[in-house]
Amino acid sequence: MRLRWRLCWRYRRVGIRHVQASSLSERVGFTASQRHIPKKPIWLCDAVFRVLSDRLLGVYSLSSSASCYNGAGVTLFDDLVFHVKQDSHARRTRVLVVTNQKGGVGKTTTAVNLAGEFVRRGQHVLLIDSDPQGNATTSLGVAKRSLSITIYDLLMQTADVRSAIMTTGRERFDLIPADEDLAGAAIALAGIDRREWRLRDALDQIATGYDHVIIDCPPSLGLLTLNALCAADSVLIPLQCEYLALEGLAQLKGTLDRVRDGLNPSLRIIGVVMTMYDVRTKLAQQVVEDVQRHFPHLICRTLISRSVRISEAPSYGKLIAEYDPLGRSAQSYAALADEVLQREEL
Repeated sequence: MRLRWRLCWRYRRVGIRHVQASSLSERVGFTASQRHIPKKPIWLCDAVFRVLSDRLLGVYSLSSSASCYNGAGVTLFDDLVFHVKQDSHARRTRVLVVTNQKGGVGKTTTAVNLAGEFVRRGQHVLLIDSDPQGNATTSLGVAKRSLSITIYDLLMQTADVRSAIMTTGRERFDLIPADEDLAGAAIALAGIDRREWRLRDALDQIATGYDHVIIDCPPSLGLLTLNALCAADSVLIPLQCEYLALEGLAQLKGTLDRVRDGLNPSLRIIGVVMTMYDVRTKLAQQVVEDVQRHFPHLICRTLISRSVRISEAPSYGKLIAEYDPLGRSAQSYAALADEVLQREEL
């Protein structure tokens, strides 16, 4: 990654000033007790902040406002300003989790086809199947019996992330697959330190290799889903247009709020997408109206209609855009991809 750094100062005192105490420490993962950098000669400042740049991508102007404790005392660059300029091709990988604790709401269908639509827009996408059922893997035409390395090996740290990545046979579209072995991951990780950070630690190794990483979660709020949420920037919630699906939305939002408060402060819900919408039924319309009333800023404009074609596509190992490119479902997922990309920029 090519980053150009411009360092401006007025005074002679040498040190590092805390850059916006309200944000920098959180961005680079420092705790309150670790919010310091040792004294460095002036020529080393660029190197110090280059190390931090992996966690500061997307921040274009960082202005100091508070001092930083360096272990021996507080020393400042008065009016220190760092201007970070990114080359146009350097982009930060965005991690999007598709989750809902209720099964059968269209999580896998949404994750797979949303990834495909991002690829159709010229992006390099990695899809991670984090469901022991492995439905995202088979939906892309990958035979689970032929797998040698899966996300289970990644979480157990018996394989690195690059060896777990496989091609889907589509340009710029890669996959980390899953099989039934993943069901034992929660038990195997139960007594391990930092068990909820295993996936994030692995993805840090490919921080700029993809435009998007999309994670398909299991229908639960267990350790596999927690790993995905700790690694994520944003969450997309597919919600079936039925009463029981609506009932669990408030519970899911509460869980996501607790994860954000305790583990991943940058996590945000990017949207709730209504799936299996049937315009002929009054119930579907009522559920959409209820979500609009209670979560007006979260519900997506795009509705994914119930369709036999979208149910058939995985049996052929195809995306809906490949199986029925002119159909209503393909057009809906294309519109959803555009909407998600717009929401990510907000």
